[in-house]
Amino acid sequence: MKPVEAEGLVRTFGDVTAVAGIDLQVDEGEIFGFLGPNGAGKSTTVRMLVTLLRPTAGNARVAGFDVVKDADSVRRLIGVALQDAAIDPLMTGNELLRLQAVLHGLGHRRAANRSAELLERVGLTGAANRRVGTYSGGMRRRLDLALALIHRPAVLFLDEPTTGLDPTSRVAVWEEVRALNDDGTTVFLTTQYLEEADELAGRIAIIDGGVIVREGDPTVLKGRVGDPTLRVEVADNATIELARRVLGAFGDERPARDGRVAIGLRGGAPRLTEVVRALDEQGVPVAHFELDSPSLDDVFADATGRRLEGAET
Repeated sequence: MKPVEAEGLVRTFGDVTAVAGIDLQVDEGEIFGFLGPNGAGKSTTVRMLVTLLRPTAGNARVAGFDVVKDADSVRRLIGVALQDAAIDPLMTGNELLRLQAVLHGLGHRRAANRSAELLERVGLTGAANRRVGTYSGGMRRRLDLALALIHRPAVLFLDEPTTGLDPTSRVAVWEEVRALNDDGTTVFLTTQYLEEADELAGRIAIIDGGVIVREGDPTVLKGRVGDPTLRVEVADNATIELARRVLGAFGDERPARDGRVAIGLRGGAPRLTEVVRALDEQGVPVAHFELDSPSLDDVFADATGRRLEGAET
């Protein structure tokens, strides 16, 4: 039995197909990254898996139970921290945790002990009796984690856990997710951040347009892309076609943003001098020049023919 299994999962909204028949399997004790741009179908998939949406077709089992037929059993065994979770700003962190514990059937003494334990774990002990409305974005996300963990779930679903956070808060959330996984928690992580998926996930699936376009170990997927990506930004857009012809002699073109040409540079870094000389001889003014090892953005580009929105930020 897998913690998360889905076969032919479909969800439509009228004439719009948000999820178009995906298959998923998540292994026990892993961090599974579900990666894709906004509107790709990530959050819709999660909402089906956590019983907030009924699938239009297909089936899914979470923690051993069918998400439609045994929805109550699924809810008792999972933890969920959604991107748009509503938290009462007038309650304190401690009050919210105790309320969540009681709702999950913990007695008052166990609720108090578990709340204190989790507040310490996510670094909020000092803010336990402050109203949540005074919390920063990073503090709210860490409280979300604590609320999702109150009943020791078998599977933890995190939907875009670091969206909108500053770099320091993002790293703090990453560290907590790693610690949870080290303790044996299976984590299903949706994200649009390439770095986040690379940092945390042992296995990923990339979804685009409601279908899974790549799946596997991030290192293996990047290795299959092959040559490093050379990106050249020209100073004069009038010369971009000339730059494309020059660079075409050094490798196959890859998707790039406006004003840039990207190729898979055959032979890698040792050929950079040749490339620079060729561009100079043809009078191509270069504004920016970079060579990167294959990334998850390259994997996405290889699968879809375009770059993942926000991948450079």
